[in-house]
Amino acid sequence: MNRKISVIGLGYVGLPVAVAFGKSHRVIGFDLNQARIEELKKGHDRTLEVEDGELAATDIMFTCDAADLKNADFHIVAVPTPINHANQPDLRPMHSASKTIGQQLKQGDIVVFESTVYPGATEEECVPILEAESGLVCGTDFTVGYSPERINPGDKEHTFTKITKVVSGQDAETLEIVADVYSSVVVAGVHKAATIKVAEAAKVIENTQRDLNIALMNELAVIFEKMGIDTLDVLEASGTKWNFLPFRPGLVGGHCIGVDPYYLTYKAEQVGYRPEVIQAGRRINDNMAGLIVDRCVKQMILQDRKVKGAKVAILGLTFKEDCPDLRNSKVEDLIKEFKEFGVEPIIHDAMADSKEAKDIYGVELTELSDIKDCELVLVAVAHKEYKALSANDFSGMLSDTGSLFDLKGILPRDELADLGKKVWRI
Repeated sequence: MNRKISVIGLGYVGLPVAVAFGKSHRVIGFDLNQARIEELKKGHDRTLEVEDGELAATDIMFTCDAADLKNADFHIVAVPTPINHANQPDLRPMHSASKTIGQQLKQGDIVVFESTVYPGATEEECVPILEAESGLVCGTDFTVGYSPERINPGDKEHTFTKITKVVSGQDAETLEIVADVYSSVVVAGVHKAATIKVAEAAKVIENTQRDLNIALMNELAVIFEKMGIDTLDVLEASGTKWNFLPFRPGLVGGHCIGVDPYYLTYKAEQVGYRPEVIQAGRRINDNMAGLIVDRCVKQMILQDRKVKGAKVAILGLTFKEDCPDLRNSKVEDLIKEFKEFGVEPIIHDAMADSKEAKDIYGVELTELSDIKDCELVLVAVAHKEYKALSANDFSGMLSDTGSLFDLKGILPRDELADLGKKVWRI
């Protein structure tokens, strides 16, 4: 592989990609965020996806200067693809990245997008910008490809080089080059998709499938709660069958599972089809915070406990366990729902940065040792630190009449019962 690589966007996806290539190649790592670039130059990744020693062992030129991209001929785009308040795709980061690259594009360059999009976005949205900014013709002067990211933040087992990489190109020659480049670092191998649209579609349905399976579990949890049945007990029993899928109910936040289905439904409606199953799943998952808080409040009322002004603690604020990323966390919805009942919950998180928590959600994080005399403690995120706590630790957070709501199914129920503490589960 003799291509000179640049990576545009150095977040949870882009940095691991840059590091993987940077161990054996000179890589240009570009990001618009000057603070992020300075942090990486100093050898630290605040997202904790890459360890300091691993970062130090790479040959990456971190830069905010787009002109440095001229020194590369294989550009990998790993920028966010969020949704707006109307749950429609927000492609502004992709448009901006395309404009930036287009201004530096040379004849013979290849641009590969990794960001999650709907089928057709690469060629319909990005290529025209690349052509307009560069004055070059796609397919003649430069080509494009698409290789969907599969980074799982906080997962140290399924890392970039260990996950099969889907690759695609706009023509056979580009496909072979893209496959060769990624094969040079991805030990799990590559899968050559038939077209760019196929690769885009493959990515967007991976998380749509997960979203729907979680929605089913959430709907079952609602049904079983009305029947007085513990949902996790049911799933444990069903899970003894060899082909039962191990999904759990819960909140669906983050940048993938709760976002990607909207990209697919948006495009589906553009081509004249209104998806019903996918949208139903989204509605169920988006409503879970309200259902969880309603259940917490119901249990407090049934136990003759005052709700308004009650001391309630939530353990966990990040969007998933053992990951410091706070963006698009559905724990925010729990906080809002509690406030509707006159409850101002106190929040602790074992991974989150306190300044970011304040900046993003206006939340002041508290110390774990300060959580005492609570009427309710809700375990919202299954951080390792919480899993390591004993029944006595959790009991010590509660008032004499306090109880626990275990959203993640990690609490030692029997031991807490021996201590006279009630544990509710989703």
